Amino acid sequence: MVPNTGSYRLANARVHASLTPGFTTAFDSDGFALADIAVADGRISSINAHGRTAVPVDAIDLGGRIILPCFVDCHTHIDKGHIWPRKPNPDGTFMGALNATGADRAARWNAEDVARRMDFSLRSAYAHGTRALRTHLDSVAPQEEISWPVFETMRETWRGRIELQGACLIGIEGVRDKKWFDRLAKRVAAAKGVLGVVTYMVPDLEELLDHVFAQAIKHGLDLDFHADETDDIAAISLKKIAEAALWNGFEGNILVGHCCSLARQPDLDVLDTLDKVAKAGLAVVSLPMCNLYLQDRRGDHTTPRWRGVTLLHEMKTRGIPVAVASDNTRDPFYAYGDLDMLEVYRMATRILHFDHPVADWPQAVTATPAKVMRLDGFGTLATGGDADFIVFKGRSWTELLSRPESDRIVVRGGRAIDRQLPDYAELDELMVE
Repeated sequence: MVPNTGSYRLANARVHASLTPGFTTAFDSDGFALADIAVADGRISSINAHGRTAVPVDAIDLGGRIILPCFVDCHTHIDKGHIWPRKPNPDGTFMGALNATGADRAARWNAEDVARRMDFSLRSAYAHGTRALRTHLDSVAPQEEISWPVFETMRETWRGRIELQGACLIGIEGVRDKKWFDRLAKRVAAAKGVLGVVTYMVPDLEELLDHVFAQAIKHGLDLDFHADETDDIAAISLKKIAEAALWNGFEGNILVGHCCSLARQPDLDVLDTLDKVAKAGLAVVSLPMCNLYLQDRRGDHTTPRWRGVTLLHEMKTRGIPVAVASDNTRDPFYAYGDLDMLEVYRMATRILHFDHPVADWPQAVTATPAKVMRLDGFGTLATGGDADFIVFKGRSWTELLSRPESDRIVVRGGRAIDRQLPDYAELDELMVE
């Protein structure tokens, strides 16, 4: 449908108000309007309301099909991806995932193993329409000396296809070894990465957070936290991160993932936390598929009673930037997934109620994570911008979000890409002892 040439026009395309800055027309109740999009030399040369200007006879009539900008996936773990066949989660719990992953990492994560699984993951994400991706990298010693060089090579290999960011990942207790952590922060800075830790309610949490912020300030790094991935109402490290950001006067970007316990806490505590998060300028990403899988798994033939996601609606009302992302893929933390951000958004719509109204929720997988990741021009369709977009069959949200859209057309630089997904059999030899 999209010609493999440098110049063409797509007529009667359905675009969303929240993803087309500068495009003004009448939008329907779901935020859609019909548009004609001209592409030339890999860029969008114009976006006009359908019928406002004459459409060339050779224009491609999309018949109202939805076009979205390519996705931005701001929280993944492609260093862990696809180890499930050799190290499954024994019971579906968070601790089961943590222990299984730790054992596999110690036994199997050499450079070749990490690189091949990373590349497999990136080929999947690219085929589904992802343009930018942030991955956490397990950085407990000695893994940081293996995974970070692999990541840097992978980033160069994929440059121009997927903009790849890396964030280190260690438990907050690892910061107690300040000399080692300072070396890690320096290593992350040299790789132009993001400083990241997992926070728990340890007695010295505030002191450890202060040191994390100090290193981020010293090296000019943004921060990315895993926080409160539990149903324990006493887990309030999101609040502690916000307080630390305020008293340290931190001016960089901070993304906090999970924040599951917030949905379990008393209303007054929630309001206090959200006020501090908004004041500190934090952004929050929820991981609806992974946390639906892990949280409230009781193991006693009892149905889970809550969804595992955080309070995105309440956050968004306060102006807190919010996103959703893929998280883990076919590893002990999540047995499924394929780094398909349409699947993530479809699941988020059902789990988190991204509807009634749709409003600007589509930004949660496009423009908002792009801003958090400092990626100008990503996650939107704009005149003069790169012609990186996805053409779907669906003509409305109910059509788009009811099917996998496995026949979508992914356009990069104005040209449709080969969307062949990698075969799982490629990894078979990595799964045997």
